Amino acid sequence: MTLRLIGTTSDEGDCPTLYEIEGTDDVLVQGERETDPGHLLQLRDVKPSETFVRVPRSLLTRYAPRTEAPALRPFSSIAHLFREFRHTAWRLETRRGYASDRRSPKWTRWQRGECIADEASGWLENVTAQTRLGKRFARVRLVDNPPTEGQRFLLASAPGNVSAGEDIRNLTRAQAERLRLPEFDFWLFDSTIVARLVFDEGDTTLGVHVTEDPAEVLAACQARDAAWHHAVPTGEFAREVASTE
Repeated sequence: MTLRLIGTTSDEGDCPTLYEIEGTDDVLVQGERETDPGHLLQLRDVKPSETFVRVPRSLLTRYAPRTEAPALRPFSSIAHLFREFRHTAWRLETRRGYASDRRSPKWTRWQRGECIADEASGWLENVTAQTRLGKRFARVRLVDNPPTEGQRFLLASAPGNVSAGEDIRNLTRAQAERLRLPEFDFWLFDSTIVARLVFDEGDTTLGVHVTEDPAEVLAACQARDAAWHHAVPTGEFAREVASTE
């Protein structure tokens, strides 16, 4: 089963840390093993398979989930949020490629060397409509060094999104790792709703986990703020990538 980092209070990234065990309602806790003989004698109903770790209270108050694990829902179930959000829809994109991109007509056009930044779509029409109302669409995309084929496609496609009103910025994966950003994609709506995307090994979207759990929302907001501070506007980033090729 896959572990998903929930949060940590360690500056060095070693411990203590909380992880979600995906597909279960269990949380894995990483911390220093409890070895005090006096404390161990006071523990009750201990099974031979159990061990015990110490974590600071701040880790639990900041990151411990306060609700049950959300069920996996179809991505279509959140379609209304892209129209009904009040001020900001923000996305973190972490993957090296997306099956939906590879299946799109734009992918074939791009591989032929054609410009793909001017193709109209329902998505761009909605972005334009919402931004005219004063709302914001923004996202940060992680990029490897060198960029993968999927990431180069998104760099080529991004000017069309930017023209429609999206603020798209890029961050190297090495920077993201130093910032300890999440390793999963999510949408954050109005700093109150998190929709975490789930993919299979072929980069196809399986669905979303939607939550308003305060700990999940706080972690998403912190990731957004850190990523946004260091990310580079897509036009500038694309020029930097082109200069190194």
